[in-house]
Amino acid sequence: MTYIPLDGKSDRGFRGGPYGYTHGHGEAVLRSHSRRTAAGSLAYVLPYLTAGSSVLDVGCGPGSVTLDLAGVVAGLGGAASQVTGVENTPVPLRAAVAAAAARGLGARFMQGDVYHLPFAAGSFDVIVAHQVFQHLTDPVAAMRECLRVTAPGGVVAVRDADYSAMSWYPELPGMSEWSRGYRAAARADGAEPDGGRHLLRWALEAGCDLRELTYTVSTWVYSHAPGGSSAEEFAADWSDRVREDRFRRQLARVQHSGDGDCGGDVDAAVERICEGWRLWADDPSAVFVMPHGELLVRR
Repeated sequence: MTYIPLDGKSDRGFRGGPYGYTHGHGEAVLRSHSRRTAAGSLAYVLPYLTAGSSVLDVGCGPGSVTLDLAGVVAGLGGAASQVTGVENTPVPLRAAVAAAAARGLGARFMQGDVYHLPFAAGSFDVIVAHQVFQHLTDPVAAMRECLRVTAPGGVVAVRDADYSAMSWYPELPGMSEWSRGYRAAARADGAEPDGGRHLLRWALEAGCDLRELTYTVSTWVYSHAPGGSSAEEFAADWSDRVREDRFRRQLARVQHSGDGDCGGDVDAAVERICEGWRLWADDPSAVFVMPHGELLVRR
């Protein structure tokens, strides 16, 4: 595997507004993101991979999806080195390089900026951006940049969650407070937490022809039922994220901003939210549905 740092790049401006990536890169976030797979996150892209595909994963995080893509390309007869992951900050890249070493996959990882990707025009056959555009202050500019580095005949695949459309049972006050607080914090950063529903608009504003676009929807579902994603892990991840300093600071910033109001007591709000997640996970009938918009752009 290769890690190529680009000096002078920071967390600002790549994802999120003046406060950077909304989730941050704390231990709980990296743990959660490291469980993601290409099959669970980018199934609609996998049919476009071939032995000759050059692939770019924009906002690759700790690299689990990137490495899955590298494994698919290698399994088709190509090389894992045809797959590159880009992030704007070193913390998740270090995790990605460690994961690549553990899996024995020679994917490349680079530090870079989604608005100024360090590649020539037409460098990649497949560009993916999973859970990235919802955190951007200028997703239209990012789309144009992704299109710039896509080769003729290639595809750009963007998938984002829609926080307003998420639903859960049982409906608990702490869970609702979490949703309001997160969405208010994201919007305070200039981001769009309901990005999944805006993907078509952003692509059209970037100059895409509607005939080039395919829009689909898929969901993640968390429950205690066999075969589903673990409700316990999901609740534990979010409880740990909420307790991290980053989320506490975000709540403090938005405590007087309408829907994000936590009554002025951040510590009490954190405890209410964590109690909501605990009560939800303790219920055997708990269900959490997370919808995603999926955009495919054919060049």
